[in-house]
Amino acid sequence: MLRQINRRRGFSLIELLIVISIILIIITVAVPKFQKAQMGAREVAAIQAIRTIHNVEVQYQSVYGRYANSLQELGPPASGPATPSAADLIGNDLSGGEKGQYKFTLTANAGGYVITAMPANPSGGSRTFYSDQTMVIHQNFGAEAATASSPEMK
Repeated sequence: MLRQINRRRGFSLIELLIVISIILIIITVAVPKFQKAQMGAREVAAIQAIRTIHNVEVQYQSVYGRYANSLQELGPPASGPATPSAADLIGNDLSGGEKGQYKFTLTANAGGYVITAMPANPSGGSRTFYSDQTMVIHQNFGAEAATASSPEMK
């Protein structure tokens, strides 16, 4: 007669360890790439926020005859209609100065205004940005703040 072969069910410990080690290798390769992609996305969002500030500064200037002195002047009012001190042109997040792990500042000067964007923490981004009423965005790689003499973005 034919002998029945005793079949075992499941996986051996060695097989499970091999699968776990393969998964860990994949994770060690994928996580840094994912973090770099996230950083790039935050930087693109910061550039877009600077462009948004430029657009609303033009709107603010056409309505009130001057550029806004701060992000709060572009933001929503606490209550009531829009005024020069709270024009309701941008949301609370950006008017609060921080969006997408970047800190934004808007200051007025004699010729117009200056916008700066700095990462809120080291994992937020690898570039800092500077722009003014000329609407040209300058960038600096590293922690040092970008200035008007920093390279322009292409």
